[in-house]
Amino acid sequence: MPPPLPPEAGRDAWEQAHEDALIRAREDDATPPRPPRPLIDACAVRLEPLWRHVFGMDLRRLWLGMRSPRGPLRAYYRAPCPRPATPWPAVEYLALDIEATGLDAETDEILSIGYVPIIEGRVRLAEAGYHLVRPRRPVPEETAVIHGILDGHLENAPRLSQVLPVVLQALAGRVPVAHHAHMERFFLSRACRRLYGQPLEMPFVDTMALEYRQLGGPDQPLAPGSLRLGRIRARRGLPRYPAHNALSDALATAELMLAQADALSRDRPARLAALLS
Repeated sequence: MPPPLPPEAGRDAWEQAHEDALIRAREDDATPPRPPRPLIDACAVRLEPLWRHVFGMDLRRLWLGMRSPRGPLRAYYRAPCPRPATPWPAVEYLALDIEATGLDAETDEILSIGYVPIIEGRVRLAEAGYHLVRPRRPVPEETAVIHGILDGHLENAPRLSQVLPVVLQALAGRVPVAHHAHMERFFLSRACRRLYGQPLEMPFVDTMALEYRQLGGPDQPLAPGSLRLGRIRARRGLPRYPAHNALSDALATAELMLAQADALSRDRPARLAALLS
């Protein structure tokens, strides 16, 4: 398992460390290891295997919904979660991307969130969303040079408490999709814990993990960088988009997921379970 990287290494380096671990696992013919976890909710992380194996997704969501205060998170949990056996085109998805001040969801802050719905197997750009978020502290220079978001861009931006309800409403009843989804999962869950007292529990489609599975077994070694979003899109004949913008990255991820889902569907559409991480 690759060691956690400092925030100044940037998300690219964090993704690269995860990819390197996947490549080593393939070369060793081993089960792919979990990517590095930020140091958040240490007790919850330790109990996570028991929590996930003893209780199914529906029970976990029901329990968290009952414990959540009235408001956006409870409303999110009341929306039914798509069944894994559902054909993938019959499921609604929300491809999303987050840019932040760093990589540690416990100490760093969300700066922007972009998302694009996928409905009936089509990207719905008319329903896409992009939100800047005003942090509590100045944007570090080492991350500003990566995503280009400066303090001046955020002076009139809303706080996360105003943006998160909009994102939760867009997520309700949909399966989130992200490339290297662990960052989005941890930041959104940590935000819900901080604002509403409960984590965000949801199934996820991770296009990086999905591509790794589709590339085959250990007899086909992966070159460094081959699981990066831009490299995968180029390999599948998809156009190149600017990186490190939450909306364009969300769109790029949505298009990639559609290509991956189509590749999994031969005589009939693949099931949602085949896409989930």
